[in-house]
Amino acid sequence: MSHSLLLLPGDGIGTEIMVEVEKIIAWTNGEGLTDFSTDHGLVGGAAFDKHQVAVTEEDVEKAKAADAVIFGAVGGPKWDDVPYEHRPEAALLRLRKELGVFANLRPAICYPALAEASSLKRELIEGLDILIVRELTGGVYFGEPKQITDLGNGQKRAVDTQVYETYEIDRIARVAFDLARTRSGKVHSADKKNVMKSGVLWDEVVRSVARDYPDVEFHHILADNAAMQLVRNPKQFDVMVTDNLFGDILSDAAAMLTGSLGMLPSASLGAPDPVTGKRKAFYEPVHGSAPDIAGKGIANPIAMIASFAMALRYSFGLVELAGKVEAAIAAVLGDGLRTADIGESNRKTIGTEEMGAAILSKLKV
Repeated sequence: MSHSLLLLPGDGIGTEIMVEVEKIIAWTNGEGLTDFSTDHGLVGGAAFDKHQVAVTEEDVEKAKAADAVIFGAVGGPKWDDVPYEHRPEAALLRLRKELGVFANLRPAICYPALAEASSLKRELIEGLDILIVRELTGGVYFGEPKQITDLGNGQKRAVDTQVYETYEIDRIARVAFDLARTRSGKVHSADKKNVMKSGVLWDEVVRSVARDYPDVEFHHILADNAAMQLVRNPKQFDVMVTDNLFGDILSDAAAMLTGSLGMLPSASLGAPDPVTGKRKAFYEPVHGSAPDIAGKGIANPIAMIASFAMALRYSFGLVELAGKVEAAIAAVLGDGLRTADIGESNRKTIGTEEMGAAILSKLKV
């Protein structure tokens, strides 16, 4: 069956790393392993330069029609002064909202060959495999009112509103518990119920959901303690579910345990269609556009390629092929190949294209 992919490279290194994914897509299509049709669009600063918006209506509609969206990265200092509503990051927020991809899956996996790249001791992170499930379309990033008011006399007041409803918490919690059943069977729910009313509701709803999963071990943890424990003893966690704001912070902290943001993918999934069972899906690397290295050919494409592997698994059920892509990444790292972000003093580093070619070569074996 043919499936459609919308590729949105974006800005900075997004364009460079997307090229390496396209090479893998071309190979899997050529081998008859997949039958993907691809289309391209502009997002972020690239879209603003051409259309004066962060994403056009046409590309939003393309994203809605696609079986999956593969996204690179957006942003950079070039667009620091554009109007707030048209900043590059606005494309991300709009696409997530329009697609209804409320469940953001952020794995933090330590490849054995990269244990020394972490800032933590090897014994703390070797074998690390955490999945953070972040609620993505609610909370303080979308709540209203959101405004800055001039109070006069040189004073201003800024307001962001944290808003959650029961159904939003219930559905993300169920995603986390369902995933825990496929892993080690443990869920930590992180909130700030000690100081936030939204945290009180969050905990109430998650505990209610937990009763439907008696086979899953459930723990509550305050979000600030979760941040500390990620650094102190990260392997105590299996699946962590949390809101949009805390998920943004905790998933980046977990990512850095592995040594580099350039290593980790993410998937954002919507609710199953009541007729087809298919979910809208959006896949992107955790890292940003890295404008300081854009165009130099040294960006790490692994997170982008691993995001494509997540698409194979979650959107198309190609679990075996996804595993082969991930195994190819591990094998290349095991061979000692490194890009600059994960470089070691005693190893020569390679560039974006070389790393992509090495992974594809392992896939062909």
